[in-house]
Amino acid sequence: MQEKEAARAAVREFLTTRRARVTPADAGLPHQGARRRVTGLRREEVALLAGVSPEYYVRLERGQATGPSAGVVDAVAGVLRLDDDERAHLGRLLAALSPATRKRRRSVEKDQVTPGVRVLLDSLDHLPAVVFNGRFDILATNALGRALLAPVFDLPGRPNSARFLFLDEARARDLFPQWDRITADTVAMLRIEAGRHPDDPDLTELIGQLATRSTEFRARWATNDVRAPRAGTKTFRHPLIGRVTLPYETLRIDAVSSQLISVYTPRPGSPEADALRLLASWNANNLVQ
Repeated sequence: MQEKEAARAAVREFLTTRRARVTPADAGLPHQGARRRVTGLRREEVALLAGVSPEYYVRLERGQATGPSAGVVDAVAGVLRLDDDERAHLGRLLAALSPATRKRRRSVEKDQVTPGVRVLLDSLDHLPAVVFNGRFDILATNALGRALLAPVFDLPGRPNSARFLFLDEARARDLFPQWDRITADTVAMLRIEAGRHPDDPDLTELIGQLATRSTEFRARWATNDVRAPRAGTKTFRHPLIGRVTLPYETLRIDAVSSQLISVYTPRPGSPEADALRLLASWNANNLVQ
């Protein structure tokens, strides 16, 4: 029963926050002149625009609707202007309400990195590379990746970039000048992981720890934003090589679906590549000493 209520709460909180983002003007509804009690669309307005009864939409938002059709979900997603990540997240939340889904036990995926992935990491001696899971535990790095992210490894226990960002905030802000953007993306990705694996005790423990100890995390978690991992750029203020903005690619490891590998990929001959070469040289000399 507790698991079912948690699944319903996840649907309710997500749809409520998405509904609050869309104004009547955004949805093409006429201005009514009356003072509104909600910042976004009312439930009955979502129902009207999605072509369902108000009673059904209320049940859907409360997580009480039985097996909503793909057409209904798509219609609601369209009204709420959900992007692809949000649509997929809503689908997972609704699927978690199914008794059959709740009965299936999640196969525990091991956090060990395969020998082949370790060979791949070590072969990228000129590019920083990091393997992490959906909880942002750092499972493995090559030498250059560890040198680039050295402060993350100073917290006790398994290195975890989400924990570093929020529980070692001063140093995290120093290492990542774009701390606000990075933390927003991190929490949005944790939201997806929570929707995918709501029964993961390690994830529950991490979220509880961050929510208890960080007001910044609590504020971002309450937005219910979601974002899937993808390529991008990240700016560092590194104590050895200074400020550098590095592009990166994020790849999913097929053998273990929860593991991802991020590789920082500056253009050869660029100042960013030169900075990484300097870091690699310093790291090699330091290891020899």
